[in-house]
Amino acid sequence: MEVTTTEALRKLKVLNNRTKIIRGGTSAGKTICILLILIDYAIKNKGREISVVSESIPHLRRGALKDFLGILKGLNRYKDGQFNKSTLKYIFTNGSYIEFFSTDQPDKLRGARRTDLYINECNNVPFDAYQQLVVRTSGNIWLDYNPSSLFWVDKELIGKPETDFITLTYKDNDSLPENIVKEIEKARDKSKTSTYWNNWWRVYGLGEVGNLEGACIPDWKEIDKIPNEARLLGHGMDFGYSVDNTTIISLYKWNDAYIFDEVLCKKGMLNSDISRFLDQRQITESITADSAEPKSIAELQSYGHKITGVSKGRDSVVYGLNLINQNEIYITSNSKNLKRELQGYVWATDKEGNQLQKPSGAHPDCIDAARYILMDTLENPNKGQYFIY
Repeated sequence: MEVTTTEALRKLKVLNNRTKIIRGGTSAGKTICILLILIDYAIKNKGREISVVSESIPHLRRGALKDFLGILKGLNRYKDGQFNKSTLKYIFTNGSYIEFFSTDQPDKLRGARRTDLYINECNNVPFDAYQQLVVRTSGNIWLDYNPSSLFWVDKELIGKPETDFITLTYKDNDSLPENIVKEIEKARDKSKTSTYWNNWWRVYGLGEVGNLEGACIPDWKEIDKIPNEARLLGHGMDFGYSVDNTTIISLYKWNDAYIFDEVLCKKGMLNSDISRFLDQRQITESITADSAEPKSIAELQSYGHKITGVSKGRDSVVYGLNLINQNEIYITSNSKNLKRELQGYVWATDKEGNQLQKPSGAHPDCIDAARYILMDTLENPNKGQYFIY
């Protein structure tokens, strides 16, 4: 294996928090780059005890272990006598070692401590196994994965203290052959007309979280910024305080499509706080809010804001979701909480796994706000007197 310095490697070398999360698409080079850094750790520091872990030994042999041995041989560092093929442990001349084992080996999970940990494709590893490994690790923790759907990393780690998070794509892998680049980019064109290829491109091309099976809103696209020609129609609002977030989602009409843009998603806001926020952001257009909160709506009206409750009928949640799915929808890149909700919002199922016509779990705050404004807009077609310049 020829070892070269890539943009991906340069990006990973500057991460300095204890936990380093690397999300990536296909052929981004994340596994090889992490292994290169770990090999460098082991060679330059005596007594490093490094564990590389994955879901199974066959998975390791096909992936991380194969890459590890290839890197050592490419660097002319491999010595057959230093690699124990039974225990899958490579011991360097300074006493440092890198071992490989799987999470289906309970004795390993609760075994010896280590200085450094790398969980390869951690989306295939249970959270309990991660916890068992982390409490026995004194130094750096590396996690990588393809983001086919949300899992415990999104809820438990991303955005937390002492945690680095980075997304890599095939474009960060400078050494990738041109024919592979072209093959990957074929999916970009297919994604415009196919739900399957749209999801594939999102996950493996862009390194973004894909749609879960049974997603309530499966077919949406991301847009970097709101086009100048887009027309502002108004805003949706969902109230919250201690448990739920107060959310505001703006709705734009762009040709025959709609764009949702997250403006606010925050807990602990009183109505007076919401009013100040609206004034500070100079939001003067109409707001469609949750009609289950008439007191809050009346208070905001008393502050001078154009806010009314959404008209809810029977099965209004399913009705609103169907309206969203019947239209071409874009989500702005900065709408982080809205995107996270969309990527985890699925239809409920019965005991036999059959899909029911109701969402699973609690109503997501941002999606509810988006639902309110789209329902109100489509029921009141004269909306849309606001433009951005």
